[in-house]
Amino acid sequence: MIPFTKAHACGNDFLIVLEEDAAGRDFAALTRRLCQRNTGIGADGIEFFSWVNRDVPGPASGRIRLHNADGSIAELSGNGTRCVAAWMAAALGSQAGETLDILTDAGLRRCRIDRVQSGDAFIVDVTTGMGVPSFQPRTVRLASGAEVAGIEVSTGNPHFVILVENDDFTVAGQPWQTLGAAICTHSDFPRQTNVEFVRIASEREIAIRIFERGVGPTTSSGTGSSASATAALAAWRCLSPLTVVAPGGAQTVAWSGPDKELLLTGPATLIARGEAW
Repeated sequence: MIPFTKAHACGNDFLIVLEEDAAGRDFAALTRRLCQRNTGIGADGIEFFSWVNRDVPGPASGRIRLHNADGSIAELSGNGTRCVAAWMAAALGSQAGETLDILTDAGLRRCRIDRVQSGDAFIVDVTTGMGVPSFQPRTVRLASGAEVAGIEVSTGNPHFVILVENDDFTVAGQPWQTLGAAICTHSDFPRQTNVEFVRIASEREIAIRIFERGVGPTTSSGTGSSASATAALAAWRCLSPLTVVAPGGAQTVAWSGPDKELLLTGPATLIARGEAW
């Protein structure tokens, strides 16, 4: 049996499994099976965790390796990392103001615990240093010949961010889910890409929809919120701090510009603990 914890950040849900508990298993196959919504536990991915530093002075630290629901490996999930920070905070009894270091395949992410709420649920508000984003305008030509302009952003993993003007997030009459799937797997992105659709509500708030690589449409994304905010702040005259509203809830992004680290703030909730075959 494999012990697990299930957590979510704005509806973006993950299983947290100690690597040692899954030793000898095929992580990709295990992830596909456990993430199935009807026949498994259900999740957008599994964060496989190992402690690096738990009992010596300094910030506690751990190492995570993320597999998406389809079994593919992702460099990083902002929401998944925040869920792991909540799990670590519960394990360590962390208090507001403490920091936790989490090593990902996109590098080190330092998480500051802003608030801890326990009772009917264990909820942690976390501010995560997401690194220095890079960005550039790009146009993708679809198989139909239509061209879609956007901004390519890296937050440690790849994103293509598209500005929309409609409340339903359609682009040239196409549903965002359809266009997201086409761009995600486009030949311009050999390793595929996450795709975000951004509608500007005000200079301090944007609404987004997310087509996540290896998952599909999802309620929230930490790196997707970070990438969307990068595009909005760099190219679309929005102001920091910026509220990013996805179907699963709002997160806040603070970024002072190129060559500066972007900070992402949002909640994470521990849902359940259990064991799986």
